[in-house]
This record gives sequence, structure tokens and C-alpha cells, in this order.
Amino acid sequence: MIYIKRNIILYIFLILVLNSCNSYKPRILSSAHIFTESQVSFEQCHASTLQSIGKDSLLAAWFGGTHESNPDVVIWSSLYANGKWESPVQIADGILDGQRHATWNPVLFQYPSTDTLFLYYKIGPNPREWRGYSKYSLDKGRSWSPSNPLAKGILGPIKNKPVTLKNGLVLSPSSTESKEEVWKAHLEISHDHGKTWSISKIRQDTSIQVIQPSIVQHRDGRVQVLCRSKENKVMTAFSADQGMTWGPWQATNLLNPNSATDAIRLNNGLFMIVYNPAVAGKDWWEGRTQLHVATSKDGLQWEDVLTLENGIKGDEYSYPTIIQDEQGLIHITYTWNRKGIKHIVIK
Repeated sequence: MIYIKRNIILYIFLILVLNSCNSYKPRILSSAHIFTESQVSFEQCHASTLQSIGKDSLLAAWFGGTHESNPDVVIWSSLYANGKWESPVQIADGILDGQRHATWNPVLFQYPSTDTLFLYYKIGPNPREWRGYSKYSLDKGRSWSPSNPLAKGILGPIKNKPVTLKNGLVLSPSSTESKEEVWKAHLEISHDHGKTWSISKIRQDTSIQVIQPSIVQHRDGRVQVLCRSKENKVMTAFSADQGMTWGPWQATNLLNPNSATDAIRLNNGLFMIVYNPAVAGKDWWEGRTQLHVATSKDGLQWEDVLTLENGIKGDEYSYPTIIQDEQGLIHITYTWNRKGIKHIVIK
């Protein structure tokens, strides 16, 4: 009798979850720029990251300078508190042994059950020669430790956030770009809150060209990566053993113009991704004039649910990041024409 009751309760729960997913229609609550041009000294900015740091508070970071790859490019940050974004401040640079280098792709990440917030970023002339670095903050991003190089061969999260599994295992999504322009994705895995890392290569035995994974975990425990690619589709692979080994690359139904994406699993069980719905053009920046939000139940078939930007030729809306806060609100930031970082809140 108890067994039957448990099955009935489980069945009712699953029906409620499925109905919730079927009826979910996200809507935009607010849309604003994190800063104005008069508030900053840099000419261009790109590659934002976002972290919830308590009720109604957020921390954003990005790189900014004369232009991408210029040695004057540094990491900037802004705190959202009391309903507004504070003026940006510099939190990291690329000065090594007295010589200035470009910084790239910051990623904010807080290890669960700790007060330590980490900033991961890269230093180097380009993505083929950069090296991973980190800093940490004990006061929610107000001040930061000196920079520390990551272990040799460890790049840190390349663009999107690490994911912590229930057993404490941290999966950090990473990738490499060789001097021959070969793209390969991998995970960096830590059992000790980031003190040491091992590498799990994701099907590098194929000709599929992918970088910048994001990670989502399914209800059945499977881990999935979704990647930017040279294949004109968002590419994906699945792991049934917590990222140690991987199934084959598969194409989702999402277009990808050689541009970054980010994806999360929502509290309601659906997956959500932010992406550019186009194919690659002649130049690498083409295909970034529109920015969409899509949802999925299985991580393979996706449905567009929101249009964030619908620009014209020459516009660039790219490199999104997405999180869900403790109140269930979904926050998205992205590059806005290389002149600003836009913040969208949806529910």
C-alpha cells in the first residue's frame, strides 16, 4: 500500500512538472544597459559574466579597452544593488613582469557553501596563446586577491560557468584553439573546490570543430554540453558518468554562426539557451545581428520563446551569459555593439 501511494505521489509530481513546462511562457521584466559611455574610459567591451551574490544583488564583469586583443584590455566589473548598477571599476589586468598583455573572457563563479567568489580569466595575445589566471574575493567582489596563474595545461572556464554536481564534483567547461585554427572542447574537473584539476576531453577523435561549452545536467544525472561550432549548428554531446566519458557529437536544431551561446537548466526543469539564430558569413562577426532565447525539454530540440535583439547589418549582439537567481528570476547579459553590456531580466 505504501509503495502504491509513493508511486501515485510521484506520478502527480511528474504531471505537475510537465504541465508547468508546457505552460511556461517567459516574458521580459526589464531591459537596461549596465553603464553609459560617459561612465567608462574604454572604447570597446565584450564577453560579460554574471553572478548572483545575494538577494537582489548581482555582480557583472567583462573585458574592455581599445579593442579586443589590444594590450590595454583589462577586466571591468559592476555591482548591482539597491535597484541600480554602480559605476564600473577595474578588477584585473594583464601586466606580467612589467609588460602589459590583453585580458580575455572573465568568468565569475562561487563554490557552493563558501564565501569565496572566484574570477577566472585569460591573459595573452590571442586565444591560441593565452593562459588561465584567477583571483578571489571574500567580500562579494568589492576587493580582490592578487592574480594567480592556473596550473600548466589548465585554462579555466573559457567563457561559461562551471557546474557543481550534488556530490561536490565541479565541472568547468573549457576548450582550446590551436595555431592551425583547430577547435576542441574539454572539461576541467575538480574534486577539491578548484585546488586541483584533471582534464576530460570531449570526443576529440572527430573532425567536429567546437569551443566554449556550457554545461547542463538532466534529471536522470546525464551531463550535457552545448557548444559554439564551425558546423553552423549548436553542437552537443552527452555523458552518463559525470563528464568522464562522452557520446558522439550531435547537432541540435539551433543555428550557430560561429558565435558564443550560454545555457542553463531552469528550476522548472526546462533548459534555456541564449544564441544567435543564423549561419556563419564570410567574416567571423557576421550572423550576430539577432539574439534569441529558446527552451527545450531534452536539450536537442529547441523552441524560440523570446527575441532579445533584432538588428540590422553591422550590429553585434553576442556572447550572452545567463543565470537564475534565488527568487527564480532569469538574468541575461550580453555584448551590445561592443559599446555596452546589456542586462535583461525575464520571468
